[in-house]
Amino acid sequence: MPTTSPSPPLHDSLSAREATRIALSAQGLRGPRLTGGPGALVHHLRGIQLDTISVLARSHELVSYARLGAVPKKKIEEAYWGRRSSTFEYWSHAACVLPLDLWPAFGAKRRARATRGFRWHQLQDHQRSCTEVVDRLRDAGPLTARELGGAKRGGTWWDWSEVKIAAEWMLDVGTVVCRQRRGFERVYDLAERAIPDALRENELDDETCGRVLVESAGRAMGVATVADLAAYHGLHTRLVRSVLANTSLRPIRVEGWRDQAYLADGAEAGLRSGLRGRTVLLSPFDSLLWDRARLERLFQLTYRLEAYVPAPKRVVGYFAMPVLSKERLVGLVDPKRVGTSLHARHVVVHDARAVHEIADALRDAATWVGCDDVVVERVTPRVSSDALRAALRG
Repeated sequence: MPTTSPSPPLHDSLSAREATRIALSAQGLRGPRLTGGPGALVHHLRGIQLDTISVLARSHELVSYARLGAVPKKKIEEAYWGRRSSTFEYWSHAACVLPLDLWPAFGAKRRARATRGFRWHQLQDHQRSCTEVVDRLRDAGPLTARELGGAKRGGTWWDWSEVKIAAEWMLDVGTVVCRQRRGFERVYDLAERAIPDALRENELDDETCGRVLVESAGRAMGVATVADLAAYHGLHTRLVRSVLANTSLRPIRVEGWRDQAYLADGAEAGLRSGLRGRTVLLSPFDSLLWDRARLERLFQLTYRLEAYVPAPKRVVGYFAMPVLSKERLVGLVDPKRVGTSLHARHVVVHDARAVHEIADALRDAATWVGCDDVVVERVTPRVSSDALRAALRG
C-alpha cells in the first residue's frame, strides 16, 4: 500500500523559531514554490498591497518575484487584472488586489463607508457627480478617471477632480469596482456588471463578514495575535475578539510573545524540517512585513520604510528592502537601477556571516530586472564592505 507522510502533531505551544517557520510557510516563503502562478498567489496571500513607488519594480511584482521567481510582468498583470483574473481592488490592509471570493466579506466595510457618507474629499454636488459617472460607465463601459473627465483639477497629487472623487466614493461603497488597470491607472466599472451575481447578491451580516476576514487573515499568517489578525485586513481588534470563538483558529502560546496567539488550521505543516526557504529581497510593502510589531516579534528586526522621510533624515535609504535568508532577515538593501547596473546605494549587514546570502539576493534581483552587474556604494558596518564585494565577485 502507498504510504503517506504523517500529519504534524498538534502543539500546545510553539518556540519562537517554530512560529517564524509557520509564518514563512503560510506566506509562501518557505516550502515548495506555489503552483498556479500569480493568480493563485493572490488567493494564497488573501491580498497583495499596491503602491505607486517603483524602484526595481512595482511592489506587487516584487511580491510575486519573492515567491514565484522571475515571472514575466505581463503574466502578473494578466493574473491580477483583466477578463481572466479572479480579483478585485479594495481597501484591506491598505489598497490591495484581493481574491474575488472575498467580495461578500467586505460588505460590512462598504456599508460602514456608506453610513459615514463621505471620504476625505468632498463632492460639490454629490448626487449629480455620482449619477454622471454611473451613466458614463453604463453607456461607455469600463473607464479610467482620465477617460471619465480627468483625474485631477491640475494642482497637487490629491487635488482630485469631481469625477475622480465620485468614482472613488462609489468604489468605497460598492457601486463601482476596479478589476482592471491600464498603465497602472484604475479602470472603473459598474459592480452590477463586473462582479458575478452569486457573489454580489451574497449579502453577509457584519459579524459574518468579520469572521470570514479573520479566518482569511489567520490562513495567510499561520500564527497571529489579535492585533496581527486585525491589521491584515484592516479590522478593529474589538471585532476580531468578538468572532474568534466562531473561527477554526485555536489558541496557542508562543515563546517570547506577550499576547495570546492563534494558530490556523493546518498551519503546523509549515514545521516540516525539510522545507526550503528563500533568499531574496522583499518589498517594504510585502504582506510578511505589513505589521512592524509582528515583524519585530518574528525576526527581532526594527524596520521603517523611509520613502516618506525627508532625505537628510534617512538612516538606511529611500526604499530599503529587507533581505530574507531562509528563516532570518539578515540585512537591508536600498537599491536603484542605473542603466544596466543595479546600484546598492546602502547595504546594512545585520549578520556578518550572511554576506554571501546578501550577495546572492542582489545578483538574483539584478538578473530579474535586466541588469548585468551590481555596484555597492555604501555598507554598514564598514567592516563588512570588503567581504560583501568579494562575495559579489565570487
